[in-house]
Amino acid sequence: MRRTAVRLLLALLVALTASLGTAPAQAAVPDSPAVTYTNPIAEKRADPHIFKHTDGYYYFTATVPEYDRIVLRRATTVQGLSTASEVTIWTKHSSGVMGAHIWAPEIHYIDGKWYVYFAAGSTSDVWAIRMYVLEGTGANPLTAAWTEKGQITTTWESFSLDATTFTVNGVRYLAWAQRNPAENNNTSLFIARMANPWTIQGTPAELSQPTLSWETVGYKVNEGPAVIQHGGKVFMTYSASATDANYCLGMLTASATADLTNPASWTKSSTPVFQSNASTSQYGPGHNSFTTSEDGKSDILVYHDRSYKDISGDPLNDPNRRTRVQKVYWKADGTPDFGIPVADGVTPQRLSSYNYADRFIRHWEYRAKIEANVSPLADSQFRVVTGLAGTGTVSLESANFPGYYLRHKNFEVWVEKNDGTTAFAADASFYRRSGLADSAGVSYESYNYAGRYIRHYDYLLYVQTPGTATDRGDATFYAQ
Repeated sequence: MRRTAVRLLLALLVALTASLGTAPAQAAVPDSPAVTYTNPIAEKRADPHIFKHTDGYYYFTATVPEYDRIVLRRATTVQGLSTASEVTIWTKHSSGVMGAHIWAPEIHYIDGKWYVYFAAGSTSDVWAIRMYVLEGTGANPLTAAWTEKGQITTTWESFSLDATTFTVNGVRYLAWAQRNPAENNNTSLFIARMANPWTIQGTPAELSQPTLSWETVGYKVNEGPAVIQHGGKVFMTYSASATDANYCLGMLTASATADLTNPASWTKSSTPVFQSNASTSQYGPGHNSFTTSEDGKSDILVYHDRSYKDISGDPLNDPNRRTRVQKVYWKADGTPDFGIPVADGVTPQRLSSYNYADRFIRHWEYRAKIEANVSPLADSQFRVVTGLAGTGTVSLESANFPGYYLRHKNFEVWVEKNDGTTAFAADASFYRRSGLADSAGVSYESYNYAGRYIRHYDYLLYVQTPGTATDRGDATFYAQ
């Protein structure tokens, strides 16, 4: 009898140890916490470029619809740019070159001076678009003394625009769009090393030409290159097709250790990486740039689009492209996921599990659950908005189904369309609490069932009363 009892006790201990060993461990607080902004950042500002400087300011420039000048704003936050005063630092020439179609300015700080890259036509031929450079001396570019460094000379005297500069492993490059006279298209993408901020060196390399169906709608276009680096890779986004609702982003990828002037070093995406979305009423997203969040922990996509699809006349004469921003997320394989252009208003967040670091709240066939490697990204993005029930609550609105909210029914959590009833408002409203298992996280307590929280169980979401440490972990999430 004694031996049997000992054996049973040992078996119980082994089972308990195994159970503890398989219990989920606490996830680390994410390296890239949530950042939220309210879109749009600037009305009637296209081809936006935001540069975060070491002086604590963001500097913003963009194409104005009059195509006649270069403007700058600065603020200590990205959101602050929306209300910052704007200064004109340069105006088009009254005649000759640089006298028309002032497009796509970018501002950079290189070796102690400011540089603005832009495209311009001529009063004698507004379509004789070429790339030019301004140099500014002074700590604040809004009050700097600006001088013209002239045209950036390339292989051909042909339509060229959208110059951007970046460094990889200490080498500075220029990327741009240009018409290759040997090709039957509008523009292709080129790259070259730089001898100085206004001069390229060597023979430019052609990285991409518009050949895919989504690159050739209306016009055959590859333009507006922008570069972001992550995990030993260089990603170059670019814009394709006409500047209407067909405008979209493609992407080239290369290793940071490769010869970036060798076209073979780059791989092109087969499909757009960012495009119009009717659900969120965002059309023609493109001509982007990248910046980083105020805490330096998140990468931010900066771009323009319109809030409507149909345009009367030439899209270039429509003034309503707006500057917008949203967070860039990174897939497990190290590639960027831009998701969809989110709806106007506050930008969405993702909520990762406290005890399963790689799993995020998402909807699947409208049921809420936690899952890793979510695709599409927007299934795991929610806008935290004022609660439908009011009184200090919040509601979580689906990013890709605006008007649909996380709500509980029969204590299961679903994503459903707001039917306008008081019952729905109550079921879709929560009190935002400090994380039950970690105050750095967040927990959501039901508005109409006090003490019940959103938690996962077998990876599905419920509202339940947490009674154990495991329950409290299951009810804790990190905003990303």
